[in-house]
Amino acid sequence: MKLHASGEDYLETILVLQKKLGMVRSVDVARYMGVSKPSVCVAVNTLKDGGFLTMDEDHFLHLTNEGRATAEKIYERHCFFTEQLIAAGVDPKTAENDACRMEHVISTESFEKIKAAAKPDTKIEK
Repeated sequence: MKLHASGEDYLETILVLQKKLGMVRSVDVARYMGVSKPSVCVAVNTLKDGGFLTMDEDHFLHLTNEGRATAEKIYERHCFFTEQLIAAGVDPKTAENDACRMEHVISTESFEKIKAAAKPDTKIEK
């Protein structure tokens, strides 16, 4: 299943909240993202149908292996672009917002090349 940017944002948020809180419910996601509970419900159902997460009997959300891998990839990109933009002198709030958009549109190849180029002692393959 191909995820849209919003689905990736939900996975990333669940990952971040799991790292912070341990256990995550839909209400936690709604608060963190500033969206309505019904919006989270729709997203959760879509992500469950896609095999990205499950919900237990206590309504806690759990990333599947595929969901966790996707979330980790998006989160890595988000952190990388935020750090790079701030290092370049961009205001942190602007850097955060721009990184959130950039993380969804860049190809894996381009991201890996940029990441390698950002390391001073890494040679880039041509």
